[in-house]
Amino acid sequence: MWNLRRIVTKLLPSGERLGTGFVTTTTSPKILIVEDEADLVRTLEYNFRQAGFEVYTATLGREGLRIAAAKTPDLVLLDLMLPDLQGVEVCRLLKADPKTRATPVIILTARGEEVDRVVGFEIGADDYVTKPFSVRELVLRVRAVLRRGETSGRPAEVVKLGQLTIDSEAHRVHVEGREISLTALEFRLLRTLVQRRDRVQTRETLLNDVWGLNLNVETRTIDTHIKRLREKLGKAGSLIETVRGVGYRFGAAEETV
Repeated sequence: MWNLRRIVTKLLPSGERLGTGFVTTTTSPKILIVEDEADLVRTLEYNFRQAGFEVYTATLGREGLRIAAAKTPDLVLLDLMLPDLQGVEVCRLLKADPKTRATPVIILTARGEEVDRVVGFEIGADDYVTKPFSVRELVLRVRAVLRRGETSGRPAEVVKLGQLTIDSEAHRVHVEGREISLTALEFRLLRTLVQRRDRVQTRETLLNDVWGLNLNVETRTIDTHIKRLREKLGKAGSLIETVRGVGYRFGAAEETV
């Protein structure tokens, strides 16, 4: 007698499984690796496929931008030193495109100076990994960033605090009705402060909770991001208060419906 379950399973497209009475589809997270070192690309591609990822690769910045627009990956691993476009410019273009603006970016680079890390975060990178690195740790970092994105996508609420409006689902911020362009990292920083308003957040806490990992980044990186966030928010920027010697607090503001 034919094993019907085995026959059906063989006929299913990749990624689908036969459940009890129906077929369910499981999707693998998509990752785009933009890196010009062939050996490293092969190593990363193999390990991420083994970890259950769907992997796309590019050795040039422009090629990476084209693939990102066509495949809409869940995360981009981006080398800073590319033959055609600098990784910084690639990241800027990704964050400027509405299709990829919310896509997390992890920068891979041999340049580990603090100024380079700060620049990376300022242009919207979600994490910064210095070469050489542990592939296992990189996979964990990628999963942490993706989990953080899933968590941030859950609230569908619109919070209105005085002149400030934050729409978590649409990933938009308005001040006095005018939309403010924030990077994904700036948005998470603002939302974290708002969700914990009237409570002081230390720089270390913000680094761990907003970046998602205990990174090797000096805490004054937070000061740089707070300064830029205040500037972008204009009048509403004064709601982010500095608590000297401790950290920052989102001050009280009348919440409206």
